[in-house]
Amino acid sequence: MVEVKTPISKDVIENLKVGDAIEISGYILCGRDAVLPRIVEMIEDGTIDTLGVELEGQVIFHTAVSVAGVGPTSSNKLEIENSIEPLSKAGVRLHLGKGEIHSETIAALDRYNAVYAIVPPVTALLGSKTSEEKVVAFPELGMEALHLIKVDKYPAIIGAAHGRSIYE
Repeated sequence: MVEVKTPISKDVIENLKVGDAIEISGYILCGRDAVLPRIVEMIEDGTIDTLGVELEGQVIFHTAVSVAGVGPTSSNKLEIENSIEPLSKAGVRLHLGKGEIHSETIAALDRYNAVYAIVPPVTALLGSKTSEEKVVAFPELGMEALHLIKVDKYPAIIGAAHGRSIYE
């Protein structure tokens, strides 16, 4: 088991391999198809700093945050997968979700020294490993707003790294 703490350094990413089991600890961002395109727009128009969170070394978990807990959504949804490359370019090191992603996305992860990790749908387990949460942006989206949560030993498996995919 590889322990990964946020913010994640480039060196940590360079040493991860497809199939590695990891545990993530620290603050991570949570967002899915309603909010990630907005975050990409903020990167493109130069207003991303107004969020007050640093993207460099960050993790983005493809999930909503609700009273039922957190659990991964499909990362290959158009709005989510299209956000992976620009978010990686902006410094996000790890994208956390579920499902197979396209080869073009895997290549983009490699280009920007980022990885994709898969979390099985285990909402109850992840809830017990989440100690803080707050809405960072877009509160009108409810559970699909951009959230910042504090986690301790979130389990995941590296699904794409260095141009390779676990689905090959």
